[in-house]
Amino acid sequence: MEIIGAVLERCGAPAPYRESRPVTVGPLELDPPGPGEILVRIEAAGLCHSDLSVVDGSRERPVPMLLGHEAAGVVEQVGPAGGAAFGVGQRVVMTFLPRCGKCAACRTDGRLPCGVGSAANAAGSLVGGGRRLRRSGPDGPREVHHHLGVSAFATHAVVSATSVVPVDDDVRADVAALLGCAVLTGGGAVLNAGRPAAGEPVAVVGLGGVGMAALLVAAALGHEVIAVDAVPAKVELARGLGAAAYTPQEAGDAGIRAPVVVEAAGSARAFETAFGMTAPGGTTVTVGLPHPGARAAISPLTLTAEARTVVGSYLGSAVPGRDIPVYVDLWRAGKLPLEKLVSDRITLDDLPGALDRLASGAALRQLIEF
Repeated sequence: MEIIGAVLERCGAPAPYRESRPVTVGPLELDPPGPGEILVRIEAAGLCHSDLSVVDGSRERPVPMLLGHEAAGVVEQVGPAGGAAFGVGQRVVMTFLPRCGKCAACRTDGRLPCGVGSAANAAGSLVGGGRRLRRSGPDGPREVHHHLGVSAFATHAVVSATSVVPVDDDVRADVAALLGCAVLTGGGAVLNAGRPAAGEPVAVVGLGGVGMAALLVAAALGHEVIAVDAVPAKVELARGLGAAAYTPQEAGDAGIRAPVVVEAAGSARAFETAFGMTAPGGTTVTVGLPHPGARAAISPLTLTAEARTVVGSYLGSAVPGRDIPVYVDLWRAGKLPLEKLVSDRITLDDLPGALDRLASGAALRQLIEF
């Protein structure tokens, strides 16, 4: 079938992206779902810093690649052995790490990413092998790579059944899309990796979509939240959400400390700030994805003398099928206002400007609606 999608042509293009134009929007051919796969009509997809990291070359991926990894949609077709949980018309949340359920990493209860899924993501293929996307070129049809097993910046996607989680119809598409990355990652950094004791404060450094999701989940779980960001507008937004919010300089001058601190900015400097804010005996959780060449400086003596812990958390150490229903229940109860994460609602044609807003630090979650 023919679809319309946003394809990254090259990694490492310079900003502003409205001028360098590394992403093109146009028609592609999408094969029907194979064994264990489903065809999803995309309703909404979030633009995440992980998308920007591929565009700016911080995380190299094979190109051309149809971008997008955080989305929600409706099942239109189920392939052979596609899974009994997915009937036509079922709304699903799409997540960026398929799980084979059989490897050693899958047996760590979310602590490690699936080895099979990670290998497929790095290759730009689906977990079942191969690619389902093509487009015409001067030398005939050419395969297009999948982004993290999802490729949601398109009208439709074929994905592995292990990349989606069903949700009920009352979970609106704009809310469901956020569950697939921002909430799984930010919320999971608190719920699964940080595991603060009841009543303990939680600090979040970096208030993009993932950081704000961590803030909202921590508050929904009853924790006092301390929020830190270098952008004054995000500090004010966090205050409006009930957090005690500071710039990094203000937090340092005030000697702010917390037993659990989540770093969600994806920079070495933010990691150092988060580590410096962690109380003795506390845990620093890092979920940001900095450039591979980034380096941070911390004192090993502090780890020992203050009995500190540093935890890396990929996808919030989540098991999506287990965790997404927890967040849905909090949202239904009115405790988790995920709608407040959406800073802009855009179309595929708006992507270059949206990438520039994301790179500037001005955006939370920009949502592509179809």
